[in-house]
Amino acid sequence: MHMLGGPSQLDLLDYKPMLQQHDGQPCPAELCEKARFAQIRGHPHLLGTPYAFSRRGESGTEVSELLPHLSEVVDDIAVIKSVHTDQNNHVPAQLVLHTGFFRYGRPSFGSWVVRGLGSENQNLPAYVVMSSGVFVGAGRDLWSNGFLPSVYRGVEFRGGDEPMFFLSDPRGIERADRRRILDAIRALNEENLETVGDPEIATRIAQYELAFRMQTSIPELMDLSEERESVREMYGAISGEASFANNCLLARRLVERGVRFVELYDGGWDHHLDVFGNLPVKCRQVDRASAALVKDLRQRGLLDDTLVIWCGEFGRTPLLQRGGGGKKRGRDHHPDAFCIWMAGGGIKAGLTYGQTDDLGYRIVENPVHVHDLQATILHLLGLDHERLTYRFQGRAFRLTDVAGEVVPGILA
Repeated sequence: MHMLGGPSQLDLLDYKPMLQQHDGQPCPAELCEKARFAQIRGHPHLLGTPYAFSRRGESGTEVSELLPHLSEVVDDIAVIKSVHTDQNNHVPAQLVLHTGFFRYGRPSFGSWVVRGLGSENQNLPAYVVMSSGVFVGAGRDLWSNGFLPSVYRGVEFRGGDEPMFFLSDPRGIERADRRRILDAIRALNEENLETVGDPEIATRIAQYELAFRMQTSIPELMDLSEERESVREMYGAISGEASFANNCLLARRLVERGVRFVELYDGGWDHHLDVFGNLPVKCRQVDRASAALVKDLRQRGLLDDTLVIWCGEFGRTPLLQRGGGGKKRGRDHHPDAFCIWMAGGGIKAGLTYGQTDDLGYRIVENPVHVHDLQATILHLLGLDHERLTYRFQGRAFRLTDVAGEVVPGILA
């Protein structure tokens, strides 16, 4: 689950009493001397949070009042407070998180995973992407196959009654006629493959066949009316609507059916302005459903086999971006320290890992670089990040580029 724009960790998962105490005061000079700000100009002031935090569950994990549903599953999750990245703007930071490199052209995380693990369902794509909210950033390159064969590219599902374009048979074409057309196309493609040996032709053959099988599997998958009302209520999902809640419920249904990698994007988390007006709205849209996904997977015995990740591409500063009050108050990008949470799939439940300084500005304990996070996720999926490589343009590439170490402290 990727929250596009960068959620404010200081208002959600990293409470800082010292920041509260000095709210509105000038930022200490040593923090600003060599700082990389995206939009802050001049010498900024500190900005605390108006939201109450409390310790929840047996683990005592501190959670903001903006996340009441997440508070109910804190003993199932691990909160990592010390993630950092090298990129300070959305597109390069999103690319590093998803592809290991800040420029376009590399394979996405899901593409690497599917290449390493394959698929467990021959009637659905191995890698599915869904989105909600306003999508801002690197766009479809975040689920690109890059230089890997295109069979590993993520397949985008839309909300509503037509999840994919051109899935239905053309008007006037019966199912049997469609099958004969595809058989003829397959024969031509196989002849061409034998002649030129291009692996992309084999991918095209496989994609035609998958599309034909999806004509029956997709409608059944997308029909949320077959779910119990109590389950739909837990997520806040409504049949026929496109929403983050529906996407979370669909993610569980995809996982049940053996889809290997599912990614949910939610836009609208870039709060340079009115952070305290916009953040509660976004939390209401995602908190219930993301916590419900963890509960649902646990109740169905799927959580141990499913790795759930909630993150942004970076965090937000403990500094006021603009002066004044009300809607002018915002937080700038902060790549040096931010929070994510993970659950299931071999993660140590109830854990809080890493720590930032008293103002939430710098990491002071157990830093986790994005490459370390990628290496750890691959490890949890049974893959060695240094051995999962692909030779291209004369050298072996990997998701973690030339860095990354597994973080043993978050493993169960």
